[in-house]
Amino acid sequence: DETSMVDVVLMHSVLRAVPPRASLILVGDVDQLPSVGPGNVLRDLLECGLVPVVRLTEVFRQAAGSDIILAAHRIREGRMPEIRRAPESDFHFVERDDPEQIAATLEQLVRDRIPSKFRMDPIRDVQVLCPMNRGSLGVRELNQRLQQVLNPSRPAEPAVEKYGWRFQIRDKVIQTENNYEKEVFNGDIGSIEAIDPIEHEVSIRFDNRLVKYDFAELDEVSLAYAVTIHKAQGSEFPAIVIPIATQHYMLLQRNLVYTGITRGKKLVVLIGQKKALGIAVRNDRTQRRYSGLLECLRGPEPDSKS
Repeated sequence: DETSMVDVVLMHSVLRAVPPRASLILVGDVDQLPSVGPGNVLRDLLECGLVPVVRLTEVFRQAAGSDIILAAHRIREGRMPEIRRAPESDFHFVERDDPEQIAATLEQLVRDRIPSKFRMDPIRDVQVLCPMNRGSLGVRELNQRLQQVLNPSRPAEPAVEKYGWRFQIRDKVIQTENNYEKEVFNGDIGSIEAIDPIEHEVSIRFDNRLVKYDFAELDEVSLAYAVTIHKAQGSEFPAIVIPIATQHYMLLQRNLVYTGITRGKKLVVLIGQKKALGIAVRNDRTQRRYSGLLECLRGPEPDSKS
């Protein structure tokens, strides 16, 4: 599943582990972001012409007739989504030009408007997705801002400051690397349930499992009120809020926005500059990858002289 995220090294290991008589079914969306590691495996497999391909067209994540789906299709085709939607729509674009206005509107939406109108929990159900880590609309700044309004510090409760973050009870956190011993993996999102300043332990609940971290292990987690779109690939959330501005210029690409909005199940809100959204929708020039896999699959070109 999510084969667009698989690089050539991982695919090589998978294929070596599969018995020769087995069948292998790969599922993925080639229009999403390519793998973080080297290669472009899914696209190369689709383009080689040697593998049977089935394209699924029925939508399951969103409701039938969802405006999220209509917007996703338009963006994938290089067209701007319809900006002005009816109030009952599940896709909205809120235009703001100044970065501080974008951040303030985002805060208001996450804290007040979305929970009130859609009866969603602002921490559990609403996820902010950012194109970048840095900047006033990046993951770090927005996490600190949202932590202050969604889970303000309480003097009577323990907290721990480690690796540039302040961790508090009820904080939403994300695992940032694979930990096979604890059985938690890169991208897993949980909630802090307890902090023991005597034992130097933090207890984090991931779904139905409570996992304990020594304070020295907290470099494996970070706040997750806001995460990058790259981190969210492969996940889904009831509501998605995405800030988009020209300060994200280096990462304003069609597949990034497409990946972000298709994470939302019931509601997607983009906040920011119409110009920045237009830049992203028009930009399908993803970085070219020289894996050599497509050429290997197709084999040598026939000799025109023979």
